[in-house]
Amino acid sequence: MQRELLNKKEIDELLLSLPRWEVKDNKLQRDFRFQNFVEAFGFMTQVGLIAESLNHHPEWSNVYSEVTIKLTTHDLGGLSTLDIKLAKLINKLVKD
Repeated sequence: MQRELLNKKEIDELLLSLPRWEVKDNKLQRDFRFQNFVEAFGFMTQVGLIAESLNHHPEWSNVYSEVTIKLTTHDLGGLSTLDIKLAKLINKLVKD
């Protein structure tokens, strides 16, 4: 997939199309809450498979039923079109 670094305007527009995501420290970030650890871990497994298929892996953490995901394209030095794609695919996994 073609990867292009996003500019400030594109990042602002991006946030309108990705509910519950925010930009912190030049990373696209979202917190997820589940009923229990098993649901959180199952979600992480699904995200991991998607990330591997894109060869684009998140920074993330898990504490019991909470998962925090941070997306950035390290080799480009910021947010890219690949981060948008992964965030949108992640959003499809959860019911908002």
